[in-house]
Amino acid sequence: MRLTLALSITAAVLATASPHAKKAAIDACLEAAKVPVDAPGSADWETDSNPFNLRLPYTPAAIAVPTTLEHIQAAVSCAAKVGVKVNPKSGGHSYASFGLGGEDGHLIVQLDRLYNVTLDSKTKIATVQPGARLGHVATALYDQGKRAFSHGTCPGVGVGGHSIHGGFGFSSHTHGLAVDWIAGATVVLANGSAVHVSETENRDLFWALRGAGSNFGIVTAFEFNTFPAPENVTAFEVNLPWNNASAIAKGWGNLQHWLQTGGMPEKLNMRVFANRGQNVLHGLYHGNTTEMKAEVQTLLKTVNSTLSNVRESDWMGGIAHYAYSNEIDITGPGYDTVENFYSKSLVTSALPTEVLESVAQYWEDEARSNTRDWFIIIDMYGGPNSAVTKVPAAATSYPYRDPKDHLFLYELYDRVPNTGSYPANGFSFLDGWVKSFTDGLDESQWGMYVNYADPRMNRTEAQNVYYRKSLPRLREIKKQVDPTELFYYPQAVQPAGL
Repeated sequence: MRLTLALSITAAVLATASPHAKKAAIDACLEAAKVPVDAPGSADWETDSNPFNLRLPYTPAAIAVPTTLEHIQAAVSCAAKVGVKVNPKSGGHSYASFGLGGEDGHLIVQLDRLYNVTLDSKTKIATVQPGARLGHVATALYDQGKRAFSHGTCPGVGVGGHSIHGGFGFSSHTHGLAVDWIAGATVVLANGSAVHVSETENRDLFWALRGAGSNFGIVTAFEFNTFPAPENVTAFEVNLPWNNASAIAKGWGNLQHWLQTGGMPEKLNMRVFANRGQNVLHGLYHGNTTEMKAEVQTLLKTVNSTLSNVRESDWMGGIAHYAYSNEIDITGPGYDTVENFYSKSLVTSALPTEVLESVAQYWEDEARSNTRDWFIIIDMYGGPNSAVTKVPAAATSYPYRDPKDHLFLYELYDRVPNTGSYPANGFSFLDGWVKSFTDGLDESQWGMYVNYADPRMNRTEAQNVYYRKSLPRLREIKKQVDPTELFYYPQAVQPAGL
């Protein structure tokens, strides 16, 4: 009792200490616990503290670089003892720099030295360390047994943050989200303990992990179910004649009707990619070219266009085709891809005619006159044949499962050269575009995707639009496992009662 009281008093005193004192205390604690760290000012520190979004740099109190479960437990215990907030950083691709805490002064647990992927030849379950990047995961699973699970396209994204917050990509319409393939995980909690979660163990925490996991602990190992990688996949493009506001509204309306009414086969995965110079449907069909051409005939009539850039390959060829990178199997530290941008997201129902017209007019009047390097991605997300919306709404904390109300996933992205500064008056461009959607929709018909986080929202608004109906239960679980908010960032789930 005396020891517990002494530690509580120590933590309370340190919680009110200056940032300099906290930094000294966390450094001393990590050193005593023999946790590997980046030395401030070293090349490793510079690499690990460099944000993916150059617009949002933050300075950590310390960067732990664990290579074992015990290192992670000790780092978390040190943060709790000293009164420093702690954040896991897997691939470092957070649009809002939440892997760096979203503010100065956090302990960052840098996980990218932990990237092993092991496929069990009997169960076909893959054990994946949290710092593995998606390209390496795909490569390892294919090499070890021609297996796969559903995930996003960018090979440098870390599996940790990506999968526990959703994880959408060119297999999601066929096989669901990355979060849907998580069979279990080992998680370090705020008290430093390590627990296993699954459908039969710590079920509330397992539910919370699958949709909002970074709020509750640090995953030290995932178990993913896998599926046999298709022998063939076929990539293709369809140029869309969306040349003015009227054509956009009409063409988009026709496309969404086709999607709503079951026109999109389960094996087909598609998105619209548009910028100042192009409006293109990108597709990946899980099958060969002959099958694909037969399946997309109604689509081509719907959008009044033809196929182009058809390319059939094996599974890894499909991964490479939409990787937008020359390197797929990325491992270890030193990944230095960065951009300078502002981004927003949406998940919406089918858009009423007046909303389509509003969005299309904004596209014509504002977007096409904007000379910055912007783009919009419209993912064909839901509909009757989507694996994403076939998952029961209450199965995971990821909230967007309704085949009617969750039809499209959008990423809106506006970037400037890495050597420049994002303009202070630039935010209104994407803010206004999103408003052209949401002004005409009921709250139940839209939300936002936390993997495309927008840090300009306040905490209350962010929690609501990211988690919707899952939020009350998430807050109760947060109260149980992390009542002092050790795992905190500016848009983190708030414990119930606060």
